[in-house]
Amino acid sequence: MKALVCILLLLETFVFVVQQQVDGGLNENEISQQISSEDRRQNPPQTDTLRAEASTDSQQYCDLGIPDIHAALRELTATVTEQKGNIRELTATVTEQKGNIRELTAADTEQKENIRALETQLREQKMFILEELNKKNEEISNLTLSQVEELKKENRDREIAFSAGLMQSGSGNIGPFTTDITITYKKVFTNIGNAYNPVTGIFTAPLKGAYMFRVTIYGHGGIASTASIYKNEEKVVVAHDVQAQDRVTSSNGVVLILEVGDVVYVRLWSGTRIADSENNHNTFSGFLLFPLREKELCRM
Repeated sequence: MKALVCILLLLETFVFVVQQQVDGGLNENEISQQISSEDRRQNPPQTDTLRAEASTDSQQYCDLGIPDIHAALRELTATVTEQKGNIRELTATVTEQKGNIRELTAADTEQKENIRALETQLREQKMFILEELNKKNEEISNLTLSQVEELKKENRDREIAFSAGLMQSGSGNIGPFTTDITITYKKVFTNIGNAYNPVTGIFTAPLKGAYMFRVTIYGHGGIASTASIYKNEEKVVVAHDVQAQDRVTSSNGVVLILEVGDVVYVRLWSGTRIADSENNHNTFSGFLLFPLREKELCRM
């Protein structure tokens, strides 16, 4: 019975010591004091005879192989102390990892803010580029419309051509005269741009450019038929034919570079004669080949 009580006492003390070590820990002296206190509580003061018996019984129990409680407690204390050290190391490691996690979280938050800032900047740049493209497209559209209008005007200006016959109606001869005269071609076939005047027989250049002119003459034999194309006061080319009898015909043409206001006309030579009828043998024609700019004239 006493052995059983001793074992229970040892177990209770062991559980108490482990609990104390876990909750905060006791040193070896405190453990010994606690055991002594528990021993006194369980075993009140006895007489000398009982103490002798208990000592004899305790010695017998020890001889029976019951382990030394103090050694076991010291070993248990060392184990608990070692575990507490491990726990402190683990706690420090966890704290360090938490710090790393906080740093990583802060870095991730910073990166997200940077990404948001870049996205905002990209959106602003995209809007700016779109606005600039819209402006450029509008400018190009306006420029294109302006160029189209300019080309239309230029094309209208380039629409210059005329062709005229000698007589409005009937038939007959013109000449000979004692001096050269300007021939008036009265029967207008075409006068695009109204640059030819059928009253005076003179073409006036409305646009600087290269022009093509051509004259044809027809007459009866016996007297020469001669006419010249003039630019301003300058004789340029001559159409001439002479036969003793029968009909005479001739023609000539030229390309002239004209300034605005330059005039071109045909003059019948003195002492010569031309004839015409409803067949329009005598004609004067001209048209604009293409307009010229100053630099194009300089190359020429």
